[in-house]
Amino acid sequence: MRNLGEFERYLEHLCEVLGHVDRSTGLKDYCRGLMLPIARKSVEPLAACSDPLHVAAKHQSLHHFVANSEWSDTAALQTSAVSLLRRE
Repeated sequence: MRNLGEFERYLEHLCEVLGHVDRSTGLKDYCRGLMLPIARKSVEPLAACSDPLHVAAKHQSLHHFVANSEWSDTAALQTSAVSLLRRE
């Protein structure tokens, strides 16, 4: 992705297929965390870096998103593929 704005548009596009608006924050926080220049990409370090004043709450939120949220993998992958094809 060329810039942060493009990444944010991509995330918005992915949020459309999550099935519930509350999952959007989890997806965005998790994906932004994966882009951070940190060695460990597990939930705890992502939480500590993304919200250092509220690590426990962010950890719980990210863990819930990763472990318990239900959405269609197929829809998310299809959305990603369409997004990539539009770029070419």
